[in-house]
Amino acid sequence: MLPAALAAALLSSAAMAQEAQKNNLQETTTDKVQNAVRSVTGNPLANADADMKHVLDALASLDPKSIPDLEAPEARQQPTAADGAMQVLREQGKSTLPDPAVMSKNILVDGGKEKIVATVFQPANAGGGALPVIVYFHGGGFVIANNSTYAASAAMLAKEVNAVVVSVEYSKAPEHKFPAAHDDAIAAYKWVAQNAQSIGGDPSKIALVGESAGGNLATNVAIAARDQNLPKPVYEVIVYPMAGTNLDTDSYKAADLSGVQPLNKPMMQWFYQNATSSPADMQDPRLDIVGKADVKGLAPATVITASIDPLQSEGKALADKLQQAGVQVDYQNYDGVTHEFFGMGKVVGKAKQAEDVAVKNLKAAFGTK
Repeated sequence: MLPAALAAALLSSAAMAQEAQKNNLQETTTDKVQNAVRSVTGNPLANADADMKHVLDALASLDPKSIPDLEAPEARQQPTAADGAMQVLREQGKSTLPDPAVMSKNILVDGGKEKIVATVFQPANAGGGALPVIVYFHGGGFVIANNSTYAASAAMLAKEVNAVVVSVEYSKAPEHKFPAAHDDAIAAYKWVAQNAQSIGGDPSKIALVGESAGGNLATNVAIAARDQNLPKPVYEVIVYPMAGTNLDTDSYKAADLSGVQPLNKPMMQWFYQNATSSPADMQDPRLDIVGKADVKGLAPATVITASIDPLQSEGKALADKLQQAGVQVDYQNYDGVTHEFFGMGKVVGKAKQAEDVAVKNLKAAFGTK
C-alpha cells in the first residue's frame, strides 16, 4: 500500500497528465509518475531536467551495483555516468565512436615514483604550429575511473580549444594511498612543462583542467607550481571539485539519499575511506582545500558546479575562497544537472553550456580565437 500522501500526489499527477502533455511533449507518463514520487519522497533528482534524467535513466538501465558495497577492483567495472550518456547517444541514433576530428595516443610521463601513462588528445587538423596545452585530470574519487571514462571531456577540449590535452592517468587508491595521486599529478605537470614541444605544445601556454577528484588535483598542481617555482599555468578550469572534507555541508544534506546517482554521500565516504590511511589525512590541506589551503597568487579560474551534487557547496566555497584571495574567478552553477554532467554536451543541454564557458575562458587565457 502507498502512503496516503504519496497516493494523493500520484492521483494529482495523473489528473493533470493531459494538460502537462500539451505543455511538454517530451515528458512521458512514466516521467510524471516518477517526478510525483520524487517530489513526495524528497529525492533531489526530482529537480533533474529532462536531458539529465534521460542519462540517469539510461545509467539505471545498465544496472550498476552500489559502489559502497564493493571492493575497489569490482567498483571499477561498474557502469558509469559516461556509459549512461553513451546509451542515450545510441538511443538517439548518434555515433558513439571517437570524434575523427581528434587524434589520441598514449605516452609515458613522469609520476611521483615511476613513469605513468598519459593520453594525449590533439586536433587532427592542427597543422605544424605549436598549440596551447591543457593538463587534464579525470574524476573518480581517487579510486575508480580512468582516462577512457572521461575521454569525452578531454577530446572536446582538444577540438574546441584547439589545444593539446594531456590527460594524466594518476595512481589510484587503495593500492596507492594519498598522496600518491597528488605526487603523480605534480610530477606529470612538471614533465609537460619541460617537454611540451615534444608533443606539439607551447610551453608558455599551459592550463589546468580537472573534474571532481581531478578538480582537487588541478588546484593542488596550481598551488605546487606557485610554491615550487614551476612554470605557472595561465588558467584553471575546476569542475565540481572534491575541495573539502566536510561531509555535512548543505549540498551533502540535499543529496544524502543512498540511491542518488551518480554520486551520493555513502559513495564519498567510501572514496575517502579507500583513499586515505588515517583520519589525519582528512585534515591535510591538499584534501581540505577550502578549510586549510593557501590559494593566494593562483591563476584565474573558472569553477563549475552542479545543483544536484553533494560537492556543490564545497565547489562554491572554493570559488569564494579564491575570490577572497584575490584570484579572478568565473563561478558557474548549473541547475537541473548532477555530478558528472560536464563532458555530456552531445546529450545534455546544460553540459554544452558549461563546456562553452570553459572553452571561451580557456581561449581568452591562451589569447587564441
